[in-house]
Amino acid sequence: MSEALTAAIQVLPDYLGQHIMLSAAALGLGLAISLPLAVAASRSPRLRWPVLALASLIQTIPSLALLALFYPLLLALSALSERTFGQGFSALGFLPSLLALTLYSMLPIVRNGVTGVLGLDPAVIEAARGVGMTNRQRLWRVELPLAAPMLMAGIRTAAVWVIGTATLATPVGQTSLGNYIFSGLQVENWVSVLFGCAVAAALALTVDQLLALIESGVARRSRWRVLTGMGVLLAGVLAAVVPQLTAGPTGYAIGAKSFSEQYILAELMASELRAAGQPATTRTGLGSVIAYRALANGELDAYVDYSGTIWANIMKRNDTPARATVLHDMAQWLRREHGVRLLGTLGFENAYALAMRRDRAEALGIRTIADLAQHAANLRIGGDFEFFARPEWQALREGYGLRFAEQRQFQSTFMYQAVVSNEVDVISAFSSDGRIAAEDLLVLQDPRQVILPYDAIVLLAPQRADDAALIGALEPLIDNIPIELIREANYRVDRDTDKQTPRQAADWLRQHMN
Repeated sequence: MSEALTAAIQVLPDYLGQHIMLSAAALGLGLAISLPLAVAASRSPRLRWPVLALASLIQTIPSLALLALFYPLLLALSALSERTFGQGFSALGFLPSLLALTLYSMLPIVRNGVTGVLGLDPAVIEAARGVGMTNRQRLWRVELPLAAPMLMAGIRTAAVWVIGTATLATPVGQTSLGNYIFSGLQVENWVSVLFGCAVAAALALTVDQLLALIESGVARRSRWRVLTGMGVLLAGVLAAVVPQLTAGPTGYAIGAKSFSEQYILAELMASELRAAGQPATTRTGLGSVIAYRALANGELDAYVDYSGTIWANIMKRNDTPARATVLHDMAQWLRREHGVRLLGTLGFENAYALAMRRDRAEALGIRTIADLAQHAANLRIGGDFEFFARPEWQALREGYGLRFAEQRQFQSTFMYQAVVSNEVDVISAFSSDGRIAAEDLLVLQDPRQVILPYDAIVLLAPQRADDAALIGALEPLIDNIPIELIREANYRVDRDTDKQTPRQAADWLRQHMN
């Protein structure tokens, strides 16, 4: 058995258990909301259109966007709750995922419920009235039993949708089978990606077949089919959820954004804590702004960010002072505004950079971004999902007068593949990325120093700012990771053959630090 598959199987109980817990809770809440709405909409033509239109509108919102949008909303509500009642709640992970998935589950249940009730033979309804049934009796004894097959079809559809969409909860901090997919895409571990997809598909198919058994039991008035289907479903949910709910404290929570280097550094920090006798877990795949907000709100204890990201995105500064000034002003601002402590730099910089295939750059005589500007009108540029919305891109455009023929966005793994395969000519690379060496790319020099310094910095949450155990475990990392070491660690994860997992790369890095 390959190491990648072994590593995937080791974390399966946790990922699967959390995925089932989230999906079951969302589907259960969706049923609790949708069934009364379906009954009310079938009774009232005035209510019917708004309910169905709203449920349909929700489906037009991209699922990842809906998951992300709930995070700032819940943050605001948590802050309001803390001011009003003295107690906030976690806006990261389970709650935003639960609310988004609940909304996604509603359309098929509501629509099929309304269609099932309205599609009944009017003669049957009239006969029920004729024998003196009240509206409530008619609903429970006639309409719902006859509409049950159509309603169950909607529930089956909703269950499959929820289980599939739950894989997208990873970027908002909820562990799920999506962790396999997101981390696998970032480090090009296709075994992890396929494993996550296969387990999610198997789970969806299993639930669908159990619901089909219940559906056939309702249609045939077979009690054993209904009880068997419900019993197996309930047993499966309990088997997955109980270990999650009864699990002990997980210790320090170390965050990571969604690229290889972040996975490696999170594992490195967690391993330093464990070596010091402190329990630690990692929460990976977080969006850039979400990671910082989670730290500032105490939902993470520590993570690595980059000075340029904090300076431009969090502090909203558009000037470019010297590195020492950036770090000094940043440390004071973080502590004053959010209580976040900048523990120190790790010793290397991971700056945004523009990179080209070496042979392509040499053929055009390009070595700097100033050289690139002379050819940009005939070239295509690719960036990751956030690059073209960042201040760095605006600064580069204005500082060098860059105007490209075409601008495209990629997931970072495919961005590198795009430049290698000549889909684009230039990409927004990262200066410490192992894929630069792996693909023999040329990083273009920035003679006008437009790009901000991007020192890797360790940030501590407000409640951990003076935590002696955490600081003692992480201080040996400060100024102790040369750029050559992190590039090699990144390369070990990103290379085409003999790939290592982020944990293996972190172990290698730990062994080779001074």
